Amino acid sequence: MLDLTLRRPARTATAVLALSLLLTTSSATGQTPYQVPSADLVRIADAPRLPATRVSPDQRWLLLLQSPSLPSIAELAEEELRLAGLRFRPRLLAPSRTRPYASLELVEVATGRKASVSGLPSGALVETVSWSPDGEHLLLSAQVGAAIEAWVVEVATAKAKRLSDRRLHLVARNAPTWLPDSSGVVATVEPENWGAAPASNPVPTGPVVQESLGAKAPARTYQDLLADAHDEALFEHYFTAQICVLRLDGSIEALGKPDLVVSLDPAPDGKHLLVETLSRPFSYRVPYYRFPRTSEVWKLDGERVASVAEVPLQEGVPMAFGSVPVGPRSLQWRADADAELLWAEALDGGDAGRESELRDRLFLLAAPFDEPARPLIDLTSRFSGVRWSAEGLALIDETWWKTRRVKTWAVAPETGESKMLFDRSSEDRYSDPGRPLTRSDDRGQRVLARAANGRLWLVGQGASDDGDRPFLDELDPMTGATKRLYQSQAPFYERPLDVLSAADGSHRILLSRESPEEPPNLYLIDADGGDATQLTSFAHPTPMLQGLSKEVLRYQRNDGVQLTGTLYLPPGYEPSDGPLPMLMWAYPREFKSAAAAGQVRGSKYRFDSINYWSPLVWLSRGYAVLDNPTMPIVGEGEEEPNDTYVEQLVASASAAVEEVVRRGVTSRDRIAIGGHSYGAFMTANLLAHSDLFAAGIARSGAYNRTLTPFGFQAEERSYWEAPEVYYAMSPFMHADKVNEPILLIHGALDNNSGTFPLQSERYFAALKGHGATARLAMLPLESHGYRSRESLLHMLWEQEQWLDRYVKARESSSTDSDDR
Repeated sequence: MLDLTLRRPARTATAVLALSLLLTTSSATGQTPYQVPSADLVRIADAPRLPATRVSPDQRWLLLLQSPSLPSIAELAEEELRLAGLRFRPRLLAPSRTRPYASLELVEVATGRKASVSGLPSGALVETVSWSPDGEHLLLSAQVGAAIEAWVVEVATAKAKRLSDRRLHLVARNAPTWLPDSSGVVATVEPENWGAAPASNPVPTGPVVQESLGAKAPARTYQDLLADAHDEALFEHYFTAQICVLRLDGSIEALGKPDLVVSLDPAPDGKHLLVETLSRPFSYRVPYYRFPRTSEVWKLDGERVASVAEVPLQEGVPMAFGSVPVGPRSLQWRADADAELLWAEALDGGDAGRESELRDRLFLLAAPFDEPARPLIDLTSRFSGVRWSAEGLALIDETWWKTRRVKTWAVAPETGESKMLFDRSSEDRYSDPGRPLTRSDDRGQRVLARAANGRLWLVGQGASDDGDRPFLDELDPMTGATKRLYQSQAPFYERPLDVLSAADGSHRILLSRESPEEPPNLYLIDADGGDATQLTSFAHPTPMLQGLSKEVLRYQRNDGVQLTGTLYLPPGYEPSDGPLPMLMWAYPREFKSAAAAGQVRGSKYRFDSINYWSPLVWLSRGYAVLDNPTMPIVGEGEEEPNDTYVEQLVASASAAVEEVVRRGVTSRDRIAIGGHSYGAFMTANLLAHSDLFAAGIARSGAYNRTLTPFGFQAEERSYWEAPEVYYAMSPFMHADKVNEPILLIHGALDNNSGTFPLQSERYFAALKGHGATARLAMLPLESHGYRSRESLLHMLWEQEQWLDRYVKARESSSTDSDDR
């Protein structure tokens, strides 16, 4: 492919300015100030996001939650501890890098009356929100100054008040939880008379020693692990919390002594509490959730009633997908009983790679917890979830990765009688029956929503050859028969969210309605049809992109696999305007079935929320965008998808290029490829193994698979089982073949498994060593997903300069051969 560095300079003043902003020498390096992209991109980045919505348990109110503007880099610069797989702010005793809410508004469903929540201190940010079981209050975890505090909002007045001045302790992400009678909440708080954090000793007391005594213990590439004795002491200090009951009347009751509390959950009867705590020995190889764990049932006065499970350190979980720790797991209360626990235990030693007729057994144990647990059901694959109904019914799901099978059973908890409702491929979107609707009962428990006739409601995507058309079905759990009640119709994309039941037995459907020009808003519509009542009126967040052109493309790979992608063209574009520069943004996925890989995804009737993270921002700069052109990697039967990863990847990309060139919206030599994470891995591979693209953008990727030797993404085999696959798939091994410009961006504190910042640093060094045109931007303080306004604007600036220089500046090459 033509090396752009040898081409004549672009002829426009804009292009010259863009070029001057880049460090162009091959040896350029160093820290540069944050840069700001074009004004249109800044406006898009700063545009307010659409509010999140939640329905009250009594279905009388909608809660609208508005996110604040992008945080500054100064917020990320606040002290952060990274211990045992957790990142948290010690000053606040709370997780770092969260996405809080800045304001809350209540909307009365019946009247449309709105009320903004008042009473919170100026500048307060809301970390978590939950409705009381009776729907009369909201519980907030609010950042106020140097603390996260519990606040409650009286819905009738929309006024907030502080529930307690005790600092909440959220390091383990234990959000305060309502008691079933709505009288108060159970929470973890800072222990009284808490001492200072352990100080580090700059003088080592000895080496860090790890030992293997012959037992296999493969581990994925976890990050933020404990590294020494001081880390252990810090973890123990900051994980220690006091369990308390905070009552609405202002009283506080401490339960037990401070401990390493990892979770707590009140039983539906409001008299018992499931408490899980961690203990030593800690590990330097796995995150905190694999540490030794004890699960106990307490009374609400702190008395320990029963020890349900003591699970040892889990360092040796097999690497085969679907493997699990031994012992009780997924402990939870039955939502339809007063105080009865359910959990799963593996029957195959937790090893998904071992032959076994049965994989999991579910157990039930009821108060007073002094009898042996009784088996409920045996499963041939892994337990993956349960939904309870007050009418003596449970829907139990099981999955198996190797075959991509998903099964759903209707089970009678009291007798154990079961009936198979669904048995399907998780990859087959067209046959997806949908998910059962659940709602909070009067004790705050999520239970299956049921019609007066006892039937359940299912909400699904409605995937088909015509695109997604979400639906609402009625399901008879006794027979498995379904009846279609509602389905999205053109020209809208309508997504049923809930069914609101009236006293007379009638139903109204709460749905989200959107179109390419109208953002999602909430509507109510009678289940038997009729006019829709609009409940919200959210405005278009990026009006400068109204009128964009959108089309779902279908095309075919050279091996017959059907592919799809969504083509976007800038507002006002006409075919007579000629070919545009284009960005393709993609993410490969693995399949066991070519038919499933070829299914249509998405809908041309959806509204596109365009923000700093979306590739559609480039429409504002005159680019065409092919978003999510499917890059399926198929391995049918006994074949593994990754055995032919490169060949299938190049074939998919080639088919996408041929389709957009055939349509005349772009020219063959003015297309860039880009992606984030595994999409960055894809980008680097395509530049190494094809000449399809003018340039590439790779954000936060992994490029050397020998650094993730015990599996990655959907690859189950270790490096030692499939070294040729690891080698062939690693762009690092083929850095000498990259002859197109590639921009690498990476968060300097990336904590995603496998995508160490070192991956981009060493890959760039390999590219530079072979004389490639490459640029690496390491974003300070950023993780796998970037957060600060400065970083996000700089990311857009880097991408804008790269695309303008290496893609848009090639405009004359598609029409004037003298410029080659």
